[in-house]
Amino acid sequence: MSSLCLLVLFLLVLVAAILLCGLTYVTYLHPSLATPLAVATGAAAIVVACIGVILARR
Repeated sequence: MSSLCLLVLFLLVLVAAILLCGLTYVTYLHPSLATPLAVATGAAAIVVACIGVILARR
């Protein structure tokens, strides 16, 4: 992999981590939305699936 591709992948992982932390924080403040771990796990699954599709197309 080129260094540009690795940088983009690193930034994607960083954004995914920020997204998961944000979702966990929101669901912790408002438990009526959903349980915090279920929302964070669902978002992580979507991000991992998108990364898998991107890497499979190469």
